[in-house]
Amino acid sequence: MQRLYDLLRRYPTWVDSFWAVALLGISWASISNANGAEEPPPAAVALPIAVALSAVVALRRRMPEKMLVLAVVAGLAQLVLDVPSAPEDFAMLVIIYTVAANGARWASRLALVGGLCAGTLAQLRWPATEASGPGGVFIAIFQTVPFALAWVLGDSIRTRRAYLAQLEERAARLEKEREAQAKVAVAAERARIARELHDVVAHNVSVMVVQADGAAYVMDTAPEQARKALETISGTGRQALAEMRRLLGVLRTGEHQEVGEYVPQPDVEQLDDLIEQCRTSGLPVDFKVEGTPRPLPSGVELTAYRIVQEALTNTRKHGGPNAGASVRLVYFDDGLGLLVEDDGKGAPHELYEEGGADGQGHGLIGMRERVGMVGGTLDAGPRPGGGFRISALLPLKAAH
Repeated sequence: MQRLYDLLRRYPTWVDSFWAVALLGISWASISNANGAEEPPPAAVALPIAVALSAVVALRRRMPEKMLVLAVVAGLAQLVLDVPSAPEDFAMLVIIYTVAANGARWASRLALVGGLCAGTLAQLRWPATEASGPGGVFIAIFQTVPFALAWVLGDSIRTRRAYLAQLEERAARLEKEREAQAKVAVAAERARIARELHDVVAHNVSVMVVQADGAAYVMDTAPEQARKALETISGTGRQALAEMRRLLGVLRTGEHQEVGEYVPQPDVEQLDDLIEQCRTSGLPVDFKVEGTPRPLPSGVELTAYRIVQEALTNTRKHGGPNAGASVRLVYFDDGLGLLVEDDGKGAPHELYEEGGADGQGHGLIGMRERVGMVGGTLDAGPRPGGGFRISALLPLKAAH
């Protein structure tokens, strides 16, 4: 049954032509049987009208507006030539429905007006002799109802199709918006990974360079000290590779990564290791914690760790040979305070703002982005008398 239905939908014109031939046959039979009636219409007049209305049924889908005009002309010809209502007039109902569902708006309005007038005109042209005045009005209304129902049905089909098309358009638009949001999320994630990579590479590579220079300088005079420097280089490199593997693993698609390949996000508890690493590389760092340490949201801890890491890396690069730094971590009831200062010669403030201490990274821009993501504030600038100062306040409520 479904195959038959699909076949009929695939060839709609052939289906309409079949019904048109059937309607023409019924009309011809009606014209032939009318020979015994009083004053029957001549076949030469009735037959062309029947053929025209049958053609309306056959071609209604291919050219609905033109077929509507043809049906109007055929109806007017019936009135003028005195050809009473016959089976072929069923084509008027069909074309009214078709135009209301698929035709242009002007054609739909014309079909409605013609349908509402058809019953009244037919009753005036061929009044029922046995019906009184009110009876004639009732007959006219009764004849108008099928035309009105045909138009209402067709117009409701048009409205339903427009509604479904609107839903499809909305669904397509929402799909495009979801794709755009996904692209924005991917771009944001890549920006985050870029910041992470900057922090990892800038800090660890600078430590490795300092240790390598020191090892080369004391290689002959203090082999033991050179060996310790090489061990520091090895450990720092392993740590950098572990963090880079974790970050770059996010960019790999379609590959199954083992959990053991990744390391946890750094937090404030690892600040001791970070500062000890800086001390080993030759940068004196004074580290103090005030308040009662307690677990913090991971975003706050990662932000605090990266700010300290970036600040100490900049001090090592631009603070000079005798520079020292201090780090203060303060636990408040509603947030975490962070203060990093150094007494070196420092780098120009514009260098941080434009692209980081190395002129290519993120510098203060990256710090401000990190602090902004957790709803905090950042204040950075040169210290009176030399050095650089970075102060940050990271609230806890905004981080949830």
